[in-house]
Amino acid sequence: MTRKIIWIVAATLLSLSLHAQGVKKNDAVITPAADASVTWIGRTLVQDGTVSFDWSGVYSRIAFEGNYLAVKASDSKKDYFNLWIDKQMDTEPDQIITLTGKDTTIVLFQGGSPKEKHTAILQKRTEGEQGTATFTCFETRKPLLQAEGVRERVIEFIGDSYTCGFGSENSVKTDPFKPETENANKSYAPIVSRYFGADCIWISHSGMGIARNYNDNVKDYYMPERYLQTFDMRREADWKPENGPKPSLSVIYLCTNDFSRNRQPSMGMFRRNYIQLIKEIKGFYGEDHPVLCVAGKNDPEMIAYIQAAVENCGFPNVHWMALGARVHNHEGDLGAANHPNYIGHQKKAHTLIPYISTIMDWPLTGAPIR
Repeated sequence: MTRKIIWIVAATLLSLSLHAQGVKKNDAVITPAADASVTWIGRTLVQDGTVSFDWSGVYSRIAFEGNYLAVKASDSKKDYFNLWIDKQMDTEPDQIITLTGKDTTIVLFQGGSPKEKHTAILQKRTEGEQGTATFTCFETRKPLLQAEGVRERVIEFIGDSYTCGFGSENSVKTDPFKPETENANKSYAPIVSRYFGADCIWISHSGMGIARNYNDNVKDYYMPERYLQTFDMRREADWKPENGPKPSLSVIYLCTNDFSRNRQPSMGMFRRNYIQLIKEIKGFYGEDHPVLCVAGKNDPEMIAYIQAAVENCGFPNVHWMALGARVHNHEGDLGAANHPNYIGHQKKAHTLIPYISTIMDWPLTGAPIR
C-alpha cells in the first residue's frame, strides 16, 4: 500500500497499527481513537475502537505527556481540520491539517520536554459533502492523559450553509466556493458557543431547507429527515441521542433555502415540517428542552412562517427571533457566493447572544465575541 508523506510541525510520516491502550510499538503507545481518555463532541460512530464522522465541526480533545503526538486516520474524499495545541479553540488554529486517502498517519506535535503535559484539539472544518473521516488511533510516548470532558453547556445548531461556515474565510462575495475556505469554526455557531463557554454541535448541510431545498434540489428530503441521521451523507434514520453529548439548547437557523430563487413552500407544508423537526428535537431531549428558532433576513415572510410554526407546535419552551435586513452589510461582510464571511458571522452572533442569555438564564459575560 502506498503511504503519503505529510509534514506537520516539521515531523515525518510514521506507520502505525491499532493496539489497545498502553501497548507499545517500539517506543510508542498506541491508543484507539474511541478510548475513554479522548473526548469527542458531535455525532460520531464508534466501531471496533475507531471513530467515524462527516458532520461539520466535529472535534476531539486529547491530553498527553511528552514530546510527540500523532494520529492515524483516513478519509473517503478530502477534508480539512483545525488543530490547536495547548490552548482552547479560538478563531485561528495553530495548523490546518489536510486528510485524504486511507491509513494516513499525521504527526500533530513534536518537540519540547518529554515530561511536559500538553493538550490538542482537532476539528473538522469542512461539511459532509467533502468526505467522511475515520480516526483509528493516536500515538504518543506515554499513555494518554484524561482530556477535558464535555462542558456543562452544550449548544446544538441545526442549519444550512451559513451554519457550515460556507465561504467564511473569503472576503469577496463573488469568489467561488472552495473547500479550503469553508471553516465551520468561523460561523456564528461557534462564536456564540465560545462566548458562553459552551461546547458546540453542528447539524448542518449546505442548501438544506425545512420544506424546500435550494432551487428545489432533492425534493422530499429536508432537514426533518436529515436530523435523524448519524452521518450527514448517509440517509439512514439511525441516530441515537445517547451516543453523543446532550445539548443544553437547540438552535434552528433554517429557511433561507426555502425562500431561495424568489420562491417558497406553502405555509401549510412549511409549518408541518418545522413542527416535525421540533417534535424530533423534543423526542431526543425531553419536552421541556429549550429550542430557539431563528428567522433569517432574506425575506420578511420568513418571520410569519416561523412564528406560525412556533405558535402552533404545541410544545413548551420553544422561542423565535428574527434577524433584520441590516444585521450585516452586503459588501465587506460577505464571502464566497454571497455567504457571510467571518465578520458577517460575528454580527449574527451579536444578535443571537442576548436571546440565548435570556432563554437560558446565562449571564452576559463581557467576553469578546469572536
